[in-house]
Amino acid sequence: MNKSSNQEYLNNLRHSCAHLLAAAVMKLWPNAKRAIGPAIENGFYFDFDFGGIKISEKDFPKIEKEMRELVKNWSKFDRQELTAAQAKKDYPNNPYKHEMIDEFSEKGKKKISFYKSGDYRDLCRGGHIDNPKKELQHFKLLSVAGAYWRGSEKNQMLTRIYGTCWPSKAELEAYLKQQKEAEKRDHKKLGKELDLYAFSPLVGAGLPLFLPKGETIFHELEEFMREEKEKLGYKFLHIPHIAKAELFKKSGHLGKYDAMMPIMTDNEGNEFVLKAMNCPHHFEAYLAQPHSYRDLPYRMASTATVYRNEKSGELSGLTRVKSLTIDDTHHIVRPDQIQSEIEMILKLMNKIYKTFGFKDYSVQISVRDPDNKKKYFGNDKVWERSEAILIESVKKWGRPYVIEKGEAAFYGPKIDIMVKDSIGRPWQLTTVQLDFNQPENFHLRFTGKDGKEYPPSVLHVAILGSIERFMGVLIEHFAGAFPLWLSPVQVAVLPISDKQVKFSQGVVDELEQNNIRVEFYNKAESIGKKIREAEINKIPYMLIVGEKEAKSKSVSVRARNHKDLGNMKIDKFVQRVSREIETKKI
Repeated sequence: MNKSSNQEYLNNLRHSCAHLLAAAVMKLWPNAKRAIGPAIENGFYFDFDFGGIKISEKDFPKIEKEMRELVKNWSKFDRQELTAAQAKKDYPNNPYKHEMIDEFSEKGKKKISFYKSGDYRDLCRGGHIDNPKKELQHFKLLSVAGAYWRGSEKNQMLTRIYGTCWPSKAELEAYLKQQKEAEKRDHKKLGKELDLYAFSPLVGAGLPLFLPKGETIFHELEEFMREEKEKLGYKFLHIPHIAKAELFKKSGHLGKYDAMMPIMTDNEGNEFVLKAMNCPHHFEAYLAQPHSYRDLPYRMASTATVYRNEKSGELSGLTRVKSLTIDDTHHIVRPDQIQSEIEMILKLMNKIYKTFGFKDYSVQISVRDPDNKKKYFGNDKVWERSEAILIESVKKWGRPYVIEKGEAAFYGPKIDIMVKDSIGRPWQLTTVQLDFNQPENFHLRFTGKDGKEYPPSVLHVAILGSIERFMGVLIEHFAGAFPLWLSPVQVAVLPISDKQVKFSQGVVDELEQNNIRVEFYNKAESIGKKIREAEINKIPYMLIVGEKEAKSKSVSVRARNHKDLGNMKIDKFVQRVSREIETKKI
């Protein structure tokens, strides 16, 4: 078994390391109260209530030292079963564990599992490595954060300690090097430094405000996707942000989707909800007109904002928000068109990814959990058929894939595309969901050649996914140095002294007339300071204007990568930049 590529093993390794972290913390701070310690992507965390004691990264060396001492005596994980009453004795005055014990034991009706290594025992459902003494060697504690118990602001704030663990020293070192680079690229830090977006406590957590520069990027992404989709015959719709609650009861979201916003009631007693998905509105738009087999595939698109009641503890910059704008499409297709339509979508996705320089990506096919069929719409036959179609489509495409049980939407299976950014981190972007259930639920129909009505199939598709999240990914992918076509400011004009301001203003005017986004650095500052400011703002081109340039009616061109492109007439520079923008050169 290749341990490094086996996700189940990595999860078990990291969850085991979470146990080791908790054991060390309890040895050092015996009065601390433990909460939960799951494995997460590339690592693990454990939540503690330290009772007012402040823990920081300065404490990590002594915690790690204790972890290394303890693991010497951890030969295995022993599974034990206890009653709820027995279990609670392990956690005196610990409301977090008592709550979980009541939940897992169904209020004392059944025994619950514990795992013991050395002298440490903890409530746990399992998933551990066989030889902790040997395998728990390559770990590192990373950071401390506050986290509300169970992600709710109404609950106690706990101390969350994050760590990572790998099968080998080389993998740990490679990951730590990647993390160091990721810190420089953090979109939360760069977003603030580059004046792209902000959050306001009065507007609310998870509700980003895009500032002028950020809105420019947002708009460019929207327009780019619209242009590419219109070439393929997509029809764009404009839909409202709310709907009657009945619409989302009909779709099943109110009942099966736990991130729906609370129901609102107007002064006439009508119930409304903020939409968490666009598909119910699109279905109703489809039903507004009759359709024949000749109309299909019918591709509906909306770049529309939806609202999801994410827990405050799970919000993170632009990558996890409450308001998200999706480049959403719904393909109403005949059954014989499903395969070719998926091929078209994947071809479009390839083109889009290439534009941003994404080359390395993998495929996950999300299917339903066969042991929990109540979570989903539809019968076995429908699910088996739709899952088989997606698997066959990906096989035909030729990309490697994995199948993830239990990750499907409640109305159908899906293809999720995982894309690696410029420093090798995977991000889930494109989603293609195949749905045989909602067409029946909404009684979608088309008229066949024989004049009879037939149910179509639906493909729910988002190429970028959430534009907010995609922007967060792009900020980190490009480290804030966006390609020219996406850059909020494409050119900075920098006069060396006041004597060149008049000529420089003419340069600015000509650039603006050619739809090039320009910023005029005409403050009474040194040219060195102006250049540094333009570099900090990651502006692709700087046009420096001195006495010589003003006389020759030219500009000295400096690229963002410190490359001096020499003296250039302004019309030649405009041609160069316009061509670079048009071709979306990276």
